[in-house]
Amino acid sequence: MNIYSSIRDLRGVGPKTAETLEKCCIFSIIDLLLYFPRDYEMISACDSLQGDKNYGKVIIKCEVVRIEKDIRTKSGKVLTTIVFSDGNSEFKGKWFNQPYIKNYYRLNKEYTLMGKLQEFRGEIILSNPTLVKEKVNISTEEKIIPKYPLRSGITNNLMIKLISQVLQEVEIEENLPMWIINKYKLCSLDTAMRIIHSPKSSEELHEASKRLKFQELFTYSLKILMLKDYLNKNKNGISFKIHEELKMLKEQLPYALTKAQSRVVRQILVDQKKGIPMNRLVQGDVGSGKTIVALISIFNVIKNGYQGVMMAPTEILATQHYLEAEKLFKDFNINIRLLCGSTTVKNKEKIKQGLKDGEIDLVIGTHALIEDDVEFMNLGMVITDEQHRFGVAQRSRLSNKGKNIDTLVMTATPIPRTLSLYLYGDLDVSIIDELPPGRQIIDTYYINKAGKDRVYNFALEEIKKGRQVYVVCPLVEENEELKLSSVENLYSELKEKYFQDTEIEILHGKMSPKLKDEIMNRFKRGETKIIVSTTVIEVGINVPNATLMIIENAERFGLAQLHQLRGRVGRGKHKSYCILIADVKNDIIRRRMEIMKSSNDGFFIAEQDLKIRGSGEIFGVRQHGESSLILSDVIDDIELLKLANLEAKRLIESNIENDIKVKEEILRKIEQSSRFICFN
Repeated sequence: MNIYSSIRDLRGVGPKTAETLEKCCIFSIIDLLLYFPRDYEMISACDSLQGDKNYGKVIIKCEVVRIEKDIRTKSGKVLTTIVFSDGNSEFKGKWFNQPYIKNYYRLNKEYTLMGKLQEFRGEIILSNPTLVKEKVNISTEEKIIPKYPLRSGITNNLMIKLISQVLQEVEIEENLPMWIINKYKLCSLDTAMRIIHSPKSSEELHEASKRLKFQELFTYSLKILMLKDYLNKNKNGISFKIHEELKMLKEQLPYALTKAQSRVVRQILVDQKKGIPMNRLVQGDVGSGKTIVALISIFNVIKNGYQGVMMAPTEILATQHYLEAEKLFKDFNINIRLLCGSTTVKNKEKIKQGLKDGEIDLVIGTHALIEDDVEFMNLGMVITDEQHRFGVAQRSRLSNKGKNIDTLVMTATPIPRTLSLYLYGDLDVSIIDELPPGRQIIDTYYINKAGKDRVYNFALEEIKKGRQVYVVCPLVEENEELKLSSVENLYSELKEKYFQDTEIEILHGKMSPKLKDEIMNRFKRGETKIIVSTTVIEVGINVPNATLMIIENAERFGLAQLHQLRGRVGRGKHKSYCILIADVKNDIIRRRMEIMKSSNDGFFIAEQDLKIRGSGEIFGVRQHGESSLILSDVIDDIELLKLANLEAKRLIESNIENDIKVKEEILRKIEQSSRFICFN
C-alpha cells in the first residue's frame, strides 16, 4: 500500500462505505491521513476520588457495592443506579432508559469505567458510564479520543479504525528541508501524522500540531511568494498609458483628494503602466474614500480603449456606486450600465449585448455579473468591493472573463498593518489611512441597559430635528439562554414604548433581497425615520441624514464590527453619534467599550481587537477555502506564520539541491492550476 492508493483498497471499505467517504472528499489514503480530527475528547485517569475532585470525563477502576432498584422520573424516564467504590470513596453510576445495563455488572466485581464525573446535590455521579475492556494504566494514563467531522454513514469509530490500519502499513516520507526541522526542533512528519490521529498526551499533541501547522503555513507562504513571482515573469498584462483626460477628471472632482487617496491612486497608475497584470488590495477605513480611488483607476483603463467592471455585494451598494460613477463621468462620454438581479430581462439582454459588442465601457453590478452569458469584447480591469463578501470561485469567474487583466479588490475591514503583509503576500497592499475633509468625527458613548430610556428619548430629539436613526441588535429571534434582544421583539418594544407616532421599519437577513432593498430605499428617501436591523446594514449604505447609531447588546459584537456599524452615520453635514448599550459585566467588556469610545481609527481598533480577542471579528465570517488551511489559522497562529514566511523566503533564495526540487514541484503545480486560481 502507498499513500496514493485508492481508499477502496482498505480492508473494511466496501462500495457503500467508499461512496460515503468520497462524499467527504476522501478518495485516497493520503486524503484519509489529511482528514484531521476537528476536536479531541480528553479523558483523565482517576485512581482515587479523595483529595482534588477530578471532575469531567474520566477513566476509573472500581468495584460494585450495590445495585439499586430502578425508579421512574417525572418525565417518564427509567433511571438505573449502581453504587461503586474506588477503594476509598463511593460514587453512583446512573443510566437513563437502559434498565438492561444491570445485567453487565456483578456485586463485588472490579470494572474499569469511563464517563462524565460530576457532583450533584452532595453526591458524586458518573453519568452514563461505559465499560473499558482494554487494559489501562490508571495511575499514569491520559486517554485522548480524536473526534472527526462526520457525515451520515460514517462513524467516529470507523475513522479511527481505518486511520489506525493505514498508519500500521505506511511510513510517511519527510518533505521539509532538514535545516528547518533542526532549527525549530520540529518532530518528523511521520511522527506528527501518527500523533495527530492518536495522541497519548496533551504535550505530544501540542508538538505534533506545531509541526503540521508550521508545514501548512510554510507551504502557504511558499506558494504565495512563488505565485507572485510566476505571475510577474510569465504573464503579459496590458500596459495602460496615463491618459491626458485624468488631469481634467481630477480638476472636476467635487473635493480635493487626501494625501492617502493620492498616494494610492499613484500606486495603481504605476501598476497599470507595467506590462504585468495588476493584483492590488486597497484597504480603507469606513468612509476613507475608496470608491473615488477605484473610479479614477477604472477611468484610465476606459480611456485607453478597454472595458471595466465593478462588482458589489448588494444592489443598494452597486446602485450607489453606479450613481456616483454617472455623476463623476458625466462630461467624459463614458457609457455606464447597472446590472443587478432586479434588472428587467429586456434590459439585461441589451446590457449583455452592449458588453459583447464593446458599446458599454463600464458595467457596475452584483453577482449577476458572473453569469456565463455576460461576455466582454475588451475587458481591461475588474474591481470587487468588499472582497471578503465574495467567494474565491465567484471572484475567479469574474476575473477570467478577460485575459491577464488588472484586478483591484477593496475592503473596509481594517486588518492590522503587520498582519496584512503575511495574509496578502500575493497581493500588493495599499492603505487609505486618512479620512476626507468634512467627514464627521462620531461621538461614541456606552451605557448599561438601565439607561435605555435616556438613549431612546435622545433618538426622539434627533428625529424632531429632521434626522434619522439606526438601531442594531445581534439576533433575529429571541434566545432565552442568552437573553438577547431579537430584532422582532425590539421592534415591537420600540414601536409601542417610544415611537408610536414615528415611521419605523424592521430589516434582517432572512428577508428577500428585493424586500431588503425596498426597505433601505425608503430609509434613504427619508420616508422611514428609524430602521431596526441586524448587521445587514454593516456595509456600504450611505444615508447622509442618519445621525444616530444605537447598538443593542454591544458586548456581543467584535470591535471591528462595531466600528463598521458606527461608520453608517457621520456621512453628512450634521453632528453624529453612536451609543453602545452593553451588559458591562467584566473588565474586558469595559476595556472594549472604552476603546470604541476613545478612537475612530479602524486600524488601531483592529490591532486592539487582535490583542484582546485573538482572531476576534476582524474578518467577520471566515471564508471556507479562502486560504486552503486546515489546521492553522493565519490570525491565531500569526507568530508561527511569521517564522514560516521567513523560511519560505530563504528557501526561494536557496541553491541547495533538495530545496530546488521543492521549488520545482510547487512551480509545476502552479503552472497546472494558474488558470483556475483567483489571485485576490
